[in-house]
Amino acid sequence: MESEGLHLNIDYVGTSGVILSPEQKAALQTSLVILQNENRFHKVYFWGKIVGTKDDYFIAQGAEKDEFKGRRTFYSKDCINWGLLPPATEAMKEQSKLAKGRFLGDPSNEFEHVEIKKNTEGEEAVEEEETITIKEEDRLASVISEIDEDVRIVPRAAFIKTPTGEVVANRSFEGLNVQEAAKLCNYCHFREPKLISDKTLLQKADMDKAIDFLDIVEEDIPKGSWSLQFERGSGLVTLRSLLWQGYTFYHIPGSRKYGSVYFGNGEKNMDLPFML
Repeated sequence: MESEGLHLNIDYVGTSGVILSPEQKAALQTSLVILQNENRFHKVYFWGKIVGTKDDYFIAQGAEKDEFKGRRTFYSKDCINWGLLPPATEAMKEQSKLAKGRFLGDPSNEFEHVEIKKNTEGEEAVEEEETITIKEEDRLASVISEIDEDVRIVPRAAFIKTPTGEVVANRSFEGLNVQEAAKLCNYCHFREPKLISDKTLLQKADMDKAIDFLDIVEEDIPKGSWSLQFERGSGLVTLRSLLWQGYTFYHIPGSRKYGSVYFGNGEKNMDLPFML
């Protein structure tokens, strides 16, 4: 969700339980502008909030003009002071999966995971314990990256890919109409595509290279992992992820207004395939 107009746009996802106090709205509106100016970002997004057992993390992301170049992620506990999170590497993501339970709310907190390994050298097998330490700061960065990879979405044609390979906002985008907004095929994952290369030449013939360069939500596995609903008559459409419960995307049909936010505990719903 773009920081510009945050205090108004956050109300579009209020029915999903996303609520900020007037003090938090005022603090975010000011501090995110300062964050954008200090780091010279093209845009700053309010990403959401991850709830901890003792304290909560408010998350923001700064983006360059080419939004595919990667975003820098910041966290705050008071909506005023922001700390930079390290980029999530594959090794960090694998280690973070070993940490079980809720976030504490302290970036310096460390999770310990004990692995029992069998040492087969010698005549007898000997079991040895190996303790792996995972920083909560690294785990936070990894979870945010995983949520972005799995469920960060945008309307079809909201972004275009230029001949030079840059991904920029489409100035001609005027929003989906009500009929288009009701179909999952008109929402795309905002990440590097994974499924387009598997399409047949016949399927690719009907695609516009400038706007159809992203994977569509309709192809997600398992099917049924998104809940689409209209609110305010047909004046607002919301998509809620059942995989990452707490992620909500909104769009106002016929306008350029859209955005998404995550308010949750940072735990993936691994039981989803059995719930559908």
